[in-house]
Amino acid sequence: MVAYRHQAFQNWLRALVVLSLAGVLFLGCIGKSNVVTAIVINPEQPAILFIATNDSVYKSRDDGATWVPVTEGLSNARILSLAIHPTNTSTIYAGTLGDAVYRSVDGGNRWSIINAGLKEHVTVVNAFIFLPRDPETILAATTVGFFKTINGGMMWDEMSSKGMDSVYVVSAALDPTDTNILYAGTSGGVYKSVNGGMNWRESNNGLMRIEPGSALSLGVNSLAMDPLKTTTLYAGTTRGAFKTIDGAASWTKIREGIGERFIAVILIHPTMSTTLFAGTQGGVYKSTDGGEHWATLNNGLVNLSVRALVMHPKDPNVLYAGTQGGLFKTVDGGVHWTALTIRPKG
Repeated sequence: MVAYRHQAFQNWLRALVVLSLAGVLFLGCIGKSNVVTAIVINPEQPAILFIATNDSVYKSRDDGATWVPVTEGLSNARILSLAIHPTNTSTIYAGTLGDAVYRSVDGGNRWSIINAGLKEHVTVVNAFIFLPRDPETILAATTVGFFKTINGGMMWDEMSSKGMDSVYVVSAALDPTDTNILYAGTSGGVYKSVNGGMNWRESNNGLMRIEPGSALSLGVNSLAMDPLKTTTLYAGTTRGAFKTIDGAASWTKIREGIGERFIAVILIHPTMSTTLFAGTQGGVYKSTDGGEHWATLNNGLVNLSVRALVMHPKDPNVLYAGTQGGLFKTVDGGVHWTALTIRPKG
């Protein structure tokens, strides 16, 4: 365990470089509220959205037209991830840089810290995964691997990192047809478990990756699983996009049109899974042939440094892009984007 912790600390230091490039740690001269770090849409009432900026969490009830801050109980910790409970949509989780996990059970009006069982040094939570058949069971991707709760966050238990050289988990994907199959996108590539996270193996064949321990190891910012064929996944990384069609046994570099761009997030159309969107440092890209070719969709997207990208749960032509310079919306699949002003309602 001591060896794991030492390795985790080293990975944490290296991952600061990865995440600062991704916009998580942007400080500098950028206005605090301009940087949108996370977006989530209520799956049952999609007119309701939450966004996290560098200094606050905001809620909209009218498709992003107006916003109110919802911060009661939150500290000043930077929000890195937001997730809505899939069946109890008044419950929202926030992963932070500094305080680990917060939860609201009343639609964001009040927040409480829920860190029981998390180690003192687990302060960064990059993503949440809900088990589809039991959404009270949640996995949290952290700087030192995964933590798991079976009661909605009241208590967290550390999962095994056996077999992982890099335990700074930035992104994750769970196979809904077999929840024992879990993928971890880390600051040093991809790892896969076939037994619910008890053991892991490196799954980097074909990924451009330098040896573990290098500050330039390939960081996997996003893992997107094809909803129609779960052995097909896409990895958005610090140096471009990759695709696997065999459950991460091998990866192929995607080059045409997107190159070596830093990719923060990849989305897959829910019913036409060959249609993909990628949020990058150069704006939004779209592919209609399973990632073979990409084209830019930046008309109206004033700031091209995309940090978050989400799709409307009932209308895939509606997307929201969170950037280093604000929030944007499209209603025509990315052909045109409109800037949304984050301002209090009224």
